Amino acid sequence: MSTARALGAVETESVALAYGADRAGFRRAVRRLVAARVPPDQVVWRMREPGEAEGAPAADLFGATATPDVGDEAGQTPALAVPRAAGEIADLVLCHHDTDRFARLYSLIWRIAQGERRLADNPADPLVHRLSLMAKSVRRDIHKMHAFVRFRALGVESGRERFIAWFEPEHFIVEAAAPFFRTRFPAMDWAILTPLGTVGWDGQALAFGPPAARPPLPEADGFEEGWLAYYASAFNPARANPVMMRTEMPRKYWANLPEARLIPALLESAPARVAAMIEREAQAPRKRDPAKAVAAMARQAPSSLAELNALIRATPAFVPGGTNAVLGEGPVGAALALVGEQPGDREDIEGRPFVGPAGQLLMKALAQAGLDRERLYLTNAVKHFKFAPRGKRRLHQTPTAGEVKHYRWWLDAELGFVRPRLVVALGATAALALSGEAVAVTTQRGPRPLGRHPGFVTLHPSYLLRLPDPVAQAQGFAALVADLRQARELAGA
Repeated sequence: MSTARALGAVETESVALAYGADRAGFRRAVRRLVAARVPPDQVVWRMREPGEAEGAPAADLFGATATPDVGDEAGQTPALAVPRAAGEIADLVLCHHDTDRFARLYSLIWRIAQGERRLADNPADPLVHRLSLMAKSVRRDIHKMHAFVRFRALGVESGRERFIAWFEPEHFIVEAAAPFFRTRFPAMDWAILTPLGTVGWDGQALAFGPPAARPPLPEADGFEEGWLAYYASAFNPARANPVMMRTEMPRKYWANLPEARLIPALLESAPARVAAMIEREAQAPRKRDPAKAVAAMARQAPSSLAELNALIRATPAFVPGGTNAVLGEGPVGAALALVGEQPGDREDIEGRPFVGPAGQLLMKALAQAGLDRERLYLTNAVKHFKFAPRGKRRLHQTPTAGEVKHYRWWLDAELGFVRPRLVVALGATAALALSGEAVAVTTQRGPRPLGRHPGFVTLHPSYLLRLPDPVAQAQGFAALVADLRQARELAGA
């Protein structure tokens, strides 16, 4: 912040903040201004252009983070307490692209400091109304970034997969949106480039960088082709609404969405597909008795794992939403078998167990425990993805004890063919499926019989992903690695 300068008959303070949201810089400036009792009409705010001021060293998007800003100056100016509602508005509005955002926010905070403590709770106030609209626009932009970023594979470096994505936000939201991707994809290295800033994750920390130009993106991989096939199969022609579709998925994002190229053809074919659906005679579904279905499968008495898998594929799901059966994977005779709860969204799409976020975290734990996926047998207690549709998303639902029971015959037969020396139950659902009784995983981890199998109970990696505290996540991951290492020793794997 510069010293005072004359502007007509009024002295003004000039404040230049770093490019982007610059929450720390804005907070320090506001503390000084309020302490000096400088009113809003005597402050001129501006945002520096990228590279205008010398700042922290640039960071490699796949390497170490930049040096953090430690110039808090908290001891040089008195702390300024603002109501929670005002702080939440400020956090979002600072990300807005409007150059007047700093002045508007300072006006809000100035009035609060002068005694209007409940100002932010008054939507009828013109200033609060305007800031609320700006905050809503930023919140929506963050949601769009979470929904519309699509990664492309760059290959493997130092044993870790690397991915890159390009996105074009309206506001300075990269830092605000980044924690979502860190939580969603913790086990892979990735970078998101935008014209307003960049962010990268190397498995340890987020690194933020300056604006970038659109890079040449790698060609589509097999997963993207699978996603396109799923998107086309999930498209409901009876609910096709181009106006609503453009509202939820504006055209400006289409260039970066691989599924967007399917939309014109899907919309064009929708009327014919709807007509065909109407012409087909509706048939009331027959009520299926799960117990009878299990008994019928048992009577077929498959003689090999291949025959069992064919039977699993041909049998309808016992859980709501289940589509494709996700079979176990690994060699017959593996010393160690790992049993999870159920396949997730990505497992359902790819048809393989443990390839989603939880699976990637499990692979990291296995590597640290000295175990090789290719020499293990991996499967799930429930063979289908149980989910509830929420718009375009498929939300995971935990299977009930009754649903787990209907899958126990499959799991028992499967492990009978594999004949592992030790079975590891990842989480409570797997322990229930193997033992037939509830197990409190967090307090009963370790070796224990699981039905007729020598067993070991440990945490499911998805439990670690749900922990909000990074310290708790690190402690839980260390416990999972230690358990897997002990299981390896017990099985002689």
